[in-house]
Amino acid sequence: MTRPLVLVHGLWDTPRVFHRLIQRIDQPDRPLLAPHLPHGLGVVPLRELARRLDQHIQQKFGRETTIDLLGFSMGGVIGRIWLQELRGAERTDRFFSVGSPQNGTLAALAVPRRLLAGVADMKPASDLLKQLNRQVGALAPVACRSYFCRWDLMVSPGWKAVLAQGTQTELPVWTHQQLIAHPQALQRLAQDLGG
Repeated sequence: MTRPLVLVHGLWDTPRVFHRLIQRIDQPDRPLLAPHLPHGLGVVPLRELARRLDQHIQQKFGRETTIDLLGFSMGGVIGRIWLQELRGAERTDRFFSVGSPQNGTLAALAVPRRLLAGVADMKPASDLLKQLNRQVGALAPVACRSYFCRWDLMVSPGWKAVLAQGTQTELPVWTHQQLIAHPQALQRLAQDLGG
């Protein structure tokens, strides 16, 4: 059986953002989960969204099934929390972080935590990101791959949208959204997901 794939969307997105990628993967028999994680436009803290992700994964695949995980944008940080803090790394073979502010984004700097906790979690050197970076060894069992766009204005600077662990690939696109929508990006992601 093909390993199940879990897709985690980002801020201002829904699971529909993965429609083109799923078509490009073209594995109709592959078990798939792309849960909707309502974030209240950035109000919900990312750890809470990771707990909700955990509930969805357990409901769909139980507690033991090994999965692959792909997170786009904020979804990559949610996925990383699940891997590192909720024992997801114990059951994950591969983690694909696509345009995710794993080291924060300058776009979140001016956002007050009391109003938009989820967005504030993505500030450079936020408490959350500092804690995740101190525990980066928790990702050791997982094959991690980071994808970024140099000119990304959502995750700024774009070349810092990578994990310290695993491979780092610059995709030949110009914008954040093209990382998950442009044919060249989709081709590369589908190829790596299928491997």
